[in-house]
Amino acid sequence: MQQITVIGAGTMGNGIAHVFAMNGYTVKLVDVNKDSLQKAVSVIGKNLDRMVNKGTISADDKLGTLSRLYTHELLENSDIEKSDLVIEAATENETIKLGIFYRLSEMCKPEAILATNTSSISITKIGAATKRPDKVIGMHFMNPVPVMKLVEIIRGYSTSDETTAAIVEISKKLGKVPVEANDYPGFVANRILMPMINEAAYTLFEGVAGVAEIDTVMKLGMAHPMGPLQLADFIGLDVCLAILRVLHDGFGNPKYAPCPLLVNMVMAGKLGVKSGEGFYRYQQDSKDLVVAPQFSK
Repeated sequence: MQQITVIGAGTMGNGIAHVFAMNGYTVKLVDVNKDSLQKAVSVIGKNLDRMVNKGTISADDKLGTLSRLYTHELLENSDIEKSDLVIEAATENETIKLGIFYRLSEMCKPEAILATNTSSISITKIGAATKRPDKVIGMHFMNPVPVMKLVEIIRGYSTSDETTAAIVEISKKLGKVPVEANDYPGFVANRILMPMINEAAYTLFEGVAGVAEIDTVMKLGMAHPMGPLQLADFIGLDVCLAILRVLHDGFGNPKYAPCPLLVNMVMAGKLGVKSGEGFYRYQQDSKDLVVAPQFSK
């Protein structure tokens, strides 16, 4: 594989593009929003600068990485027909993803593999929207992509052994650790993680303990690098809610029902880091962890 297309220039998309370009692949980063593309290139540049300053890579490595990265606002202008692997990293919305994969099935060469970075949506359903379900696979990176080693590889009902083997191999070439999973709601990572985050929200909602106390218990008692409420803010409360709804709908089990507090926070636009406030308040150029005013009483 030589040319990679990444669809979506958000946090996950720019991280995926960064990792592939740094490992010698030509990367076409596609997003309908020009500002998102500019921000993605800026973020990648800053992350590369940080690696240069740490001595992880050289200045020439940074320049080489950026020289292999191209941005496009339209799929039609991105040489999509030349891509060997397309990775969709658009917003976690089933309708949007199905529409993208329908188009990819029509535009990409027959041998191209179509991967999705979805954290919960059925790979089988996505594959069924294409004319090549055997070439469709889940490639779920962890955030932040340049740092986290895990890639969750999810096989849909029709995903071929050849497609799976190819994605496992390319993940290893990126320096990642691929772990295979079958296609059930939440796969492995989010089937375990999201109920924990939801239970932390319920613990706060029911007045058992405060935000800082809940996170401190999990950090010091269970050796988690960050507490579940801070992690939810980092992921995005809207993303957490969307995944919980996939779990709840997929299994029909009330234990996955989203906490009403989480639902209300998303409706109020309190989405975590990306909106500036969730369980904590986030201010530019400040790393201090400050509990949001609503929960600091």
